[in-house]
Amino acid sequence: MPETPAIRARWGKAAANSEEQIFLEGPQDRGFELRQAWRIFWEVMHGFRSLHFVGPCITVFGSARFTEAHPYYALTREMGARLARARFTVMTGGGPGLMEAANRGAKDANGVSIGCNILLPQEQQPNRYLDKWVEFRYFFVRKLMLVKYSYGFVAAPGGFGTMDELFEVATLIQTGKIKNFPVVLLGTAYWSPMLEFLRDSLLTNAAISQNDLDQLFVTDSPAEAVSFIHKCATERFGLRYVRRRPRKFLFERGV
Repeated sequence: MPETPAIRARWGKAAANSEEQIFLEGPQDRGFELRQAWRIFWEVMHGFRSLHFVGPCITVFGSARFTEAHPYYALTREMGARLARARFTVMTGGGPGLMEAANRGAKDANGVSIGCNILLPQEQQPNRYLDKWVEFRYFFVRKLMLVKYSYGFVAAPGGFGTMDELFEVATLIQTGKIKNFPVVLLGTAYWSPMLEFLRDSLLTNAAISQNDLDQLFVTDSPAEAVSFIHKCATERFGLRYVRRRPRKFLFERGV
């Protein structure tokens, strides 16, 4: 979708939505809940049709709060570039910070760069390095899209949102809802305290298994991370790069 000043001005910006708050407060009027169910269905279908032709993705999670001057920005930008050179589409939340860094790296390498935005009360501008972006009202629909099209996941340093996305993926793998796709933690020093907590508390008390911990690949090297991801995707899951072509009579559009 071509970006215009009007689109850029409104992208990612929405007033606090009382309907969403009411929806999550418990049982509501049947008509209200039917409308919400229809809205959720429409948003899911919109995501499916918008992202159907993006190709094999690697989703990069990361904080919106790190600026270009931060060392993690350069690290995540290199990660995006190396993923693109390995012929993966780079998908992020589409916002600023480390999401921007990953998308920017993909564009540095002439790769495909995708953003899945969440509408929030506070303003959020799209980063400038997106070939395609899709807006979502519901977090759970957005997370579905970030997982559905990906052969692997990279968690760059981040806060609550990044942790939520990381542990969502870890839980889906643990419970067999998705296959054991590669999960990379980028930034050894940043993630070490969390890993120590997982070992000393969760693993010690048998809340998780050693296999769950072993699923997390921790590194400071984007080259090492991409090599690991590519090996898993091709050898473990038999990834083949087959181009899907949109069908005009179905009003489908590629990237």
